[in-house]
Amino acid sequence: MMDRIFRGKAPDYISDHKWIIPRRDYVPAYLLTYETDKHIFQEKVERALDVLSNCEVCPRDCHVNRLENRTAVCRTGRYSYVASAFPHFGEEDCLRGWKGSGTIFFSFCNLKCVFCQNFDISWEGNGHTLTPDQLASIMLQLQEAGCHNINFVTPEHVVPQVMEAIPIAINMGLNLPIVYNTSAYDSMHSLEIMEGIVDIFMPDFKFWDRELSFFYMAARDYPDVARQAIKEMHRQVGPLRFDNQGLALRGLLVRHLVMPNRISSTREICRFLADEISRDTYLNIMDQYRPEGRVLKKPDKYQEINRRTSSSEYKEALKIARHEGLYRFDERWMH
Repeated sequence: MMDRIFRGKAPDYISDHKWIIPRRDYVPAYLLTYETDKHIFQEKVERALDVLSNCEVCPRDCHVNRLENRTAVCRTGRYSYVASAFPHFGEEDCLRGWKGSGTIFFSFCNLKCVFCQNFDISWEGNGHTLTPDQLASIMLQLQEAGCHNINFVTPEHVVPQVMEAIPIAINMGLNLPIVYNTSAYDSMHSLEIMEGIVDIFMPDFKFWDRELSFFYMAARDYPDVARQAIKEMHRQVGPLRFDNQGLALRGLLVRHLVMPNRISSTREICRFLADEISRDTYLNIMDQYRPEGRVLKKPDKYQEINRRTSSSEYKEALKIARHEGLYRFDERWMH
């Protein structure tokens, strides 16, 4: 099977036996937790929902009662907003495979990235309110479509709503790996709830500098939160591992978007990953930045990032990552 999905020679770390989990030995984390003790699972759901009454779901700590449908920064009340759900073929090869990653894009966001590449979703909130039953049904529809995983995109502010839907989906037959696709602006409380639920954590480490984080994302504490969150994610799931076809099953996958004029501090982020997480960290260094959102509306204010990332900046980022000791980089290798 692997010979049919390779475009050429696969990266060595894909076929290295130490990164392989035989499919016969794999059970999604949430199913293990649910089957081991349903009471523990239910306690997680109840604790998550309780936080909504005085919201501290994310590091914003807005303290509004979302159970009464009150909103603050994330503009999301009792139920989640979903912008879209579909088999996504633009994700990493180890997620998209040959039938797509089952992405569920949650509307709004707890960050305010002025350059967001999904501005219509994160800022404008295009989408519909979904009950837990409806959210669970979408998961099953993606599974029935053949998707290789369920990929929650920007779930930082809807952890309780996700937790509420998962046991419903389990009883409907869900058995795919769950991907937690996040900006890394996550509270430790939410990550504690997610332990034993998430199979693959996929945080994006955006900025190292506190002042730039404030200027571009309205979150001065972002670098501190991201470091703590990524450490916790790695503690829970370890380095990224695959089945024998190269599909991700469990572990940490970090994304880093290379920004113009080196403002994202790639060297510091890669050094942190190598020294404080693991040199085995699976890293996707991304080159697709383009001016979007408020950058287009206020180009003079954001002139430093009012252009695409250059190929030389991207190549420099890869060189830096290797120099810092990282070696497991995402690349296209499947048909």
